[in-house]
Amino acid sequence: ARQSRFRLDAEMVRDNALAVSHLLVDEIGGESVKPYQPPGYWAYLNFPQREWQNGKGEQLYRRSVYTHWQRQYLHPSLLAFDAPSREECTAERPRSNTPLQALVMLNDPAYVEAARVLAEAALLQPLDDDIARIGWVLGTVLNRPATAVEVEVLAQLLSSHRVQYQSDVDAARQLIAIGDKLAAQELDAAELAAWTSVTRTILNLHETITRN
Repeated sequence: ARQSRFRLDAEMVRDNALAVSHLLVDEIGGESVKPYQPPGYWAYLNFPQREWQNGKGEQLYRRSVYTHWQRQYLHPSLLAFDAPSREECTAERPRSNTPLQALVMLNDPAYVEAARVLAEAALLQPLDDDIARIGWVLGTVLNRPATAVEVEVLAQLLSSHRVQYQSDVDAARQLIAIGDKLAAQELDAAELAAWTSVTRTILNLHETITRN
């Protein structure tokens, strides 16, 4: 009750996004896995030269502690959130707050895919309107009721992106195609893309990645 708030560690930031979208595979043990990583990141890795190969299926959604660890080329998503290189003992990790972290959560395929799957779940809920769905997403991610101000801001975001994607369906299809898991075919592409924008925003909230 009296502990200070702090941002989750690098591995838990990703695991949290996967967990709230019900993508997380909580199997214990096994070989290292290779979640999404930008192509060409290992371009200067020699002896021998090699290229990171993204995993498939459940390998993409294992807990981050099982991510393959390459010294000097630490997984960029973990690096952005202050994961150590393991080249020396780290008694306590630093906790920075940088714009790069927000960019990772908005653009990394792992987080975009998690947001899209969460958006699918919201659209498939037996709810009456957008307000109820926004409340459901906020309750799922933050584990508390939504405030009126939050609902109003997110409803405006949804409305603007709905108009944008309805006028550019190709952009909507490109967004919801990100990730290994196929998008739900029964959902309208523009509607799903608009809701993905909302869930991406919620997953990027300070409160989402902070232990309160």
